[in-house]
Amino acid sequence: MFPYEKYLRLEMFPHIWCPGCGCGIVMKSLLRAIDRLSLTKDEICMVSGIGCSSRLTGYVDFNTLHTTHGRPITFATGVKLAKPSLTTIVITGDGDALAIGGNHFIHAARRNIDLTVLLFNNATYGMTGGQLAPTTPTGKFASTARQGSIDPPFDACKLAIAAGATYVARGTSYHTQQLDRLIEGGITHKGFSLVEVLENCNTYYGRPNKIGLLDLLQWEKTNTVNAKAAERMTPEQLEGKILTGLLHQSDRPEYVAQYEQLISRVQAKAGATA
Repeated sequence: MFPYEKYLRLEMFPHIWCPGCGCGIVMKSLLRAIDRLSLTKDEICMVSGIGCSSRLTGYVDFNTLHTTHGRPITFATGVKLAKPSLTTIVITGDGDALAIGGNHFIHAARRNIDLTVLLFNNATYGMTGGQLAPTTPTGKFASTARQGSIDPPFDACKLAIAAGATYVARGTSYHTQQLDRLIEGGITHKGFSLVEVLENCNTYYGRPNKIGLLDLLQWEKTNTVNAKAAERMTPEQLEGKILTGLLHQSDRPEYVAQYEQLISRVQAKAGATA
């Protein structure tokens, strides 16, 4: 049995997540990935914003920052610039990262700063009452969309790729073994990494849309297709499916390394003219 307790602040339990919530599943996947990489607690800093997902930093025994709404990537950028040796992981939700935090999200991807962003996507603002989120599917109900949403949802992975992210992957809270590998890949990648996780909120998304927990998990199973398998499928077979797995990986200069080189050049120039 995996020793989760060695990575947890047990005094912070019981947690606040609803029964059946996907957040705990994702947390355990993250801990397994960290364990396989043999990273020590002092080598990691986890930064979160506001939301159900962002409570995670209070439960894990690493260097952690629980910050303001939409700003975890901003704080994490400061951490990484101040101490580049830290493995810096951002815990965020779809509203936290893509609404109020959207500008920080795209520019961190553009800079290719070495952060691993673990984006919990439950298609709603779960902690504050089920309001419409940037990822809520068109036609679905929310506390601020009583007649159904008319907004088109964001595709976080496509947005990250377009902005310049060099590692982009998507998993689900159903396919846990795949998710372990994707998180591990994101952590080891040098550059901006996004791992979006489709997870269920059976309280504030499921109830207004009359979808039960088992049906939400079944949706994750049947409506997603691994990107490698999708290469062998026809457009008709892929209709309505969401791709999972590693969606994009590339190699280009990482921001912190470039910043350190800039400092060295300026210092050398100042020394030469002194």
